[in-house]
Amino acid sequence: MNEDDFKELSPNPQKGLYSSAHLISGIPIPKTQRVQLFGADEWEEFTEEWASSLKSSYHCVKRFAGAGDKGQDVVGFISSNQFSGGWDNYQCKFYDKPLTPSDIWVEFGKIVYFTYCGEYPPPRKYYFVAPKQIGTKLGNLLANAHKLKEELKQNWVKYCEDGITSTAKINLEGDLLAYLESFDFTIFDSISLVRMIEQHASTPFHSVRFGGGLGIRPEPEIPPEDTVSLDHRYVRQLLSVYAQYVGEDQQSPDLSLLDKDDGIRSNFQRQRERFYHAESLRNFSRDTVPPGVFEALQNDIFDGVVDVCESKHDCCMDRLNGTMSQAANVAIDANPLASVTRPRDKQGMCHQLVNDSRLSWSDHDE
Repeated sequence: MNEDDFKELSPNPQKGLYSSAHLISGIPIPKTQRVQLFGADEWEEFTEEWASSLKSSYHCVKRFAGAGDKGQDVVGFISSNQFSGGWDNYQCKFYDKPLTPSDIWVEFGKIVYFTYCGEYPPPRKYYFVAPKQIGTKLGNLLANAHKLKEELKQNWVKYCEDGITSTAKINLEGDLLAYLESFDFTIFDSISLVRMIEQHASTPFHSVRFGGGLGIRPEPEIPPEDTVSLDHRYVRQLLSVYAQYVGEDQQSPDLSLLDKDDGIRSNFQRQRERFYHAESLRNFSRDTVPPGVFEALQNDIFDGVVDVCESKHDCCMDRLNGTMSQAANVAIDANPLASVTRPRDKQGMCHQLVNDSRLSWSDHDE
């Protein structure tokens, strides 16, 4: 081998292939390939997250993790009666190759045996979900219920007799054999990985698991002025602030106070808009990020403003204005909602915290 055998490395990227984002995180990994990097537990978590996208089909979805699950992994209950009200099973199989019948004969055996024993009724549907999906032979069996039943009987001794439970040998004979003969094998099927990923995109877990950023946040709707309610603690607190500011009784101010001063009316409208911006962010978060993310953001805002809010002020209006200024400047870069959070959202969260009695605008607390 000599020098002429070597070629100088000269990348020739396709025009338009790369962007500035690639310099930060590299070329994106397709979602179907990213799933292959999961571990077994993460695959079950993903399946549970995906099943939550089917909420219109189920009363609730539960994951049965660990040993002794009796053939159930992720279960969708059709009604509040749970198993007795009908259910679907999503059996998670994390293998480095497409599923074959020998990988799952024991799962067929479990569902037959435990429903025979009365542990639970047969499911409406039983789906196998696997990152590498199913092989041709298994796919053909799932499409032919009679052949599936016959081959299960042939493979019972090898895969099911000692595999269903560690406490007993399960022989296929007598009443159990008769039960298997009458069992409905058309309930077994599989779910496409592409379909799972497409439906997972509608869940609040998708952006965190696969990246890609959050979608466009809708503009918040501000309810009309005639819907202002004293049921909100932040409204009552603001009225007490304004009453002190104009020298009126702070104990029981009402909305008529807003008609007496254009300045405080304008301030109230501004605070109310901030509150509803924060409410719209809360609603947006429910559809786009996992539970707890918005609450973590609220906690960051609280930590950033509480010292200012609880400091000594000449009047309550100074407390309100000082806290609003501080809230607008609180850094929230670590929160997944940072890219869609505006200063008025952070200010509005202070009013949410007042509603929750974690902050107070007025010295006269309810």
